[in-house]
Amino acid sequence: MLEGILVASFVARLIVQLYILVLWARFILDWVRALNPAWRPRGFVVVLIELVFTITDPPIRFIRKLIPPLRIGSLSLDFGWMITLIACWVILAILP
Repeated sequence: MLEGILVASFVARLIVQLYILVLWARFILDWVRALNPAWRPRGFVVVLIELVFTITDPPIRFIRKLIPPLRIGSLSLDFGWMITLIACWVILAILP
């Protein structure tokens, strides 16, 4: 019984940690796109980028609906990514 719980906890922690890595990849890709709008990935990189955005979009969009981006003049601060990352950290802290 205890072994099953430990295995399930290990798998859950691994999934959340991998998701955190994907969130960081999204963060980097968002900055690359913002700083270099002319950048157009090609080949297998397009598939990886699409996978990153497909995996991370649902929770970030959900949080954007609850907490819209904060407008400060021409600047817009989006808290969706940050709150998703914090939620993952909280889940990691709760899991045994």
